[in-house]
Amino acid sequence: MKRLLSTHYSAGAFNVAMLFLRIVSGALIMSHGYSKLVTFASKKATFMNFLGIGRATSLSLTIFAEFFCALFIIIGLLTRMASIPLIVVMCVAIFKAGNADFFGEAEMASLYLAAFVVLLLVGPGRISIDGMVGK
Repeated sequence: MKRLLSTHYSAGAFNVAMLFLRIVSGALIMSHGYSKLVTFASKKATFMNFLGIGRATSLSLTIFAEFFCALFIIIGLLTRMASIPLIVVMCVAIFKAGNADFFGEAEMASLYLAAFVVLLLVGPGRISIDGMVGK
């Protein structure tokens, strides 16, 4: 019980926690990107046109972030850079699509945003390609 309530942590526990965060958040958001990828033709006509760049372009950028950047996060390759497009997509989902309703309509996007901001600030941990290469 004493160890459970301790505020001290080991480097190994930190690295395992970052691995867990990367795999879970990456896999969960990747499923959203995959569903958009396989239904691209039907979604491109109705997808949100953010900043006037076009519906198909907005959908393509969202798929890039949610599928390909999530894959990079899962394997731990260029993790900090890969988290930036996901942070942008989650901010759009929260403020534009979710009407900034953090505890209601945009709750899931808010949770994803928190996870990707942590990955941006802290990095992937040692159990990653970035950690093994020493970046």
